[in-house]
Amino acid sequence: MEAQPAPAPKRENLLINLICNVALPTLILTKFSGESALGPNLGLVVALAFPVAYGVQDFVRRRRVNFISAIGFASVLISGGFGLMHLDGFWFAVKEAAIPSIIGCAVLLSMRAKLPLVQEILYNPQLLNTAKIEAQLDERGTRTEFGRLMRAASRLLALSFFVSAVLNYGLARYLLKSPAGTEAFNNELGKMHLWNWPVIVLPSMAMMMFALWRFVRGLQQATGLTLDELVQEQPKKK
Repeated sequence: MEAQPAPAPKRENLLINLICNVALPTLILTKFSGESALGPNLGLVVALAFPVAYGVQDFVRRRRVNFISAIGFASVLISGGFGLMHLDGFWFAVKEAAIPSIIGCAVLLSMRAKLPLVQEILYNPQLLNTAKIEAQLDERGTRTEFGRLMRAASRLLALSFFVSAVLNYGLARYLLKSPAGTEAFNNELGKMHLWNWPVIVLPSMAMMMFALWRFVRGLQQATGLTLDELVQEQPKKK
């Protein structure tokens, strides 16, 4: 009897992601961190509790974690620790730059690993029909071309993370001016969370989409498959 394929991990809900990781932390840090409400310290803890809780429940629900998610989770915890230790904005800026820099370096270092990070990000069975692609690569003898394609995609991805590191540092240094542990500092931290999307996330996503476009074009040439054949067919809803 033929084994049934493992069910694909549940997809992440982008709206809930934005609410828990951006909207609620920003609202609490900017509106409820004053002495008349939660106060600076408790306000920071409550604000960061939402992305932490979201990360935990997302892992429990989807039973899936990856290197980048783990780094992001650690980043939230570090932010909370820095805030409670009342470190000034410079250290937040260093942390904001360090996280994408670590990911970028990991992407480059993993190029020679058995499972490079680019495979987790771009060559993903949730996105692409990897079984069909693998079969075509073997049939056409284009494994070498595929290897070059993976290395080029890794370099583009790493570049997107390094650009994000520079933007993160600049945004943090520009916004975080007040002493840590104050209502004003939490307000600035909330603004940084909010501006993180248009200033950093969207440009980084644009670079990743360019990397994905280049990667898919290369896959089409290496496998002879059309775009429709490359993309993983989504299960039909009952």
